[in-house]
Order: sequence, then structure tokens, then C-alpha cells
Amino acid sequence: MSSGQNSGGLMSSAGLVRYFDAEDRNAIRLDPKSIVAFGLLFGVGVLVLNVVAF
Repeated sequence: MSSGQNSGGLMSSAGLVRYFDAEDRNAIRLDPKSIVAFGLLFGVGVLVLNVVAF
């Protein structure tokens, strides 16, 4: 490949890397433990509702 040709591989992905690495001050920040706890509570709630329904 000659130096005049640009494949665009690394150069085109550089903007995406900068976009995803940027911290947004307006973004909602949640602790991963709270997400897992919510999922567990939601699952237990669904199981309890299934037991109560029958």
C-alpha cells in the first residue's frame, strides 16, 4: 500500500473513541450494585405475584 492511500480504519474510529470516552455531566449515574439489586427485587416480585395469582 502506498503512503498516498488512506484506508480510514484507525482515523475513522478515532472520533468514536473520543465520543464514547467523554463523560456527560447531564447523564444519569447509577451504581452497578443498585441495578443488580433492582433486578433481583423485580424478579422476586414477579415470583411472588405468580404464587399469589394461583
